[in-house]
Order: sequence, then C-alpha cells, then structure tokens
Amino acid sequence: MLAQTSVVSHRLSQMLPSASVEISSRGHQTGELSDNFAPGTGVSITFLPGDNYHHNIETAAAVRRAGFNPVPHLAAREIHSRDALADFLARLRGEADATSLLLIAGDVLAARGPFKASRDIAESGLIERHGFVSVNIAGHPEGHPFLDGNGALKLVADWQDWSARSGVAVGVTTQFCFESAPILDWLRQLRTRGVSLPVTIGLAGPASPATLVKFALRCGVGNSLRAARNQIGRYGRLLTDTGPDEVMHGLETAPPADTDAVIGFHLFPFGGLRKACRWLRDYENGATSVAAQLHQKP
Repeated sequence: MLAQTSVVSHRLSQMLPSASVEISSRGHQTGELSDNFAPGTGVSITFLPGDNYHHNIETAAAVRRAGFNPVPHLAAREIHSRDALADFLARLRGEADATSLLLIAGDVLAARGPFKASRDIAESGLIERHGFVSVNIAGHPEGHPFLDGNGALKLVADWQDWSARSGVAVGVTTQFCFESAPILDWLRQLRTRGVSLPVTIGLAGPASPATLVKFALRCGVGNSLRAARNQIGRYGRLLTDTGPDEVMHGLETAPPADTDAVIGFHLFPFGGLRKACRWLRDYENGATSVAAQLHQKP
C-alpha cells in the first residue's frame, strides 16, 4: 500500500506545476499573470453577473497576446440572445484564438435571454459550429445549490452523452472544498455511475481566513467550511500560510482508483495570483523532496 500511495502522490503532485488559474474579466491582472505564471498556462476568465461579454473577449485576447491559453467562462443566463451567443463565440475564436470554454449557468436567478442553463448553450449547436474543441462544466462535490445529489450527478452523466453526439470533448472542473473527503466521495459516485469524464480539481488558493469564508459562503461550499473553521481555530493563520495543503494530502494518500479520473488542478486565487504562484512553487518543492527521499530508500 505504501508503494501505491507513493505512486499516486507523485502522479498528482506532478500535475500541480501546470495548474490552471483564474482571473477577472476586467483584464487588470494580465501583468501580474505574466510576472508569476509560465507561458501556456490555462487561464480561466470569469463571467460575473452584469459582465458585458465584449469585455470578456478583450480580456481573452489580452491573455492570448501575453502567451497564455484563455479559457473564457460562458454564463448561460447572462446571454441576451442567440445572435449575441454567436457573436461571443465567433469573436472568442477570431480575436483570442480560444478553443476551450467553461460553461456555467450563471449567478442570476432569472435568465436575461433564451438560455437558462449551460446545456441550453450546448444544445444550440453553436459551440461545435464555431470550432471549439472542448468545454468544461462545473462539478459540485458538496452538492449543487439547486439540485439534489442524484440530480446533479445525472446532469454530469448527461454531458458525456452530449460529448459523444457533438464531437466536443467535455471535462469537469470542481468547485473548491476545504477537505478531500467530499471530493473523493463524489469521484467514487461518478465512477459507480459509469461516468468517465476527466476531472480537474479546484483548489482554494491561500488567502486570509475571512476571505476564504466569504468566497465559501458565496459559492455554496458548505460542509467542508467546518473543516476550514476548525483549522483556523486550531492553527490560527494556517490557511493563509499554506493554502490547500490538507486537500492535496488527502487526495495524494487516497487509493489509486479513487483519483484515476483526475487530470489536473485549477487554482482559485482568492488571495491573489502572486500568493497562489508562491504556494504552487513551495508545494512542488516539498513534493519533489519527499519523492527523492522515497526513491533513495532500499
């Protein structure tokens, strides 16, 4: 079992240096991105309530010019019409050379146009028509805010069918959690249902406890928030200084089959890009040191 755990730990830790990261659609973080992350890094671009998609296109184009791979969010309920969707997709391809999207429903209750859910965007046929190669959808290990557990899992399974029909690759990017248990349980449930979509694990980058709690409440991260509060209570500034170490350790020590679907990580840089990058480097150096020690043992 020790040997198996070491292999899993090494496989997952090797993925961290190529973790994707997220920036605001306002575009003001492009310089900080270049200062801290390697060219070619995947960069998600948020689509928040009230965003004008023209700004998202401009930011995606700036990210591409800076040498990164833009992965714009597309919030279904924020798109006013089919024509607007077609324009958004065409310009993302033409001006930013974007080939991937992250589809979300959006954080408004009432749709501003004909699209109420991300599947409505997919069923429009416009994603494949404009030459997008892949899309990611959101995964919710701690439950979807508007669906029960079975309903949320069925939605993920249905995307597998759409991928087969459309020819567009589909992956899942999870919401962040503050402990590994709900992530591992969710991965096991997907496997039990025969879902084989690749999964990118979302990690909450290091930030102040108050900031982490604020984003957790906003994003519907409920159960594992207790774990974060317990750590804050026991260790004070632990989360500020070390980031999502406990989540990574839990994933790395899980049985190999439980993390087979994991193909990478996505950092939510709640404390800023510089702090997120520093955590990646520190964690990578620690993992390399441990791997070297294991390799030297007879």
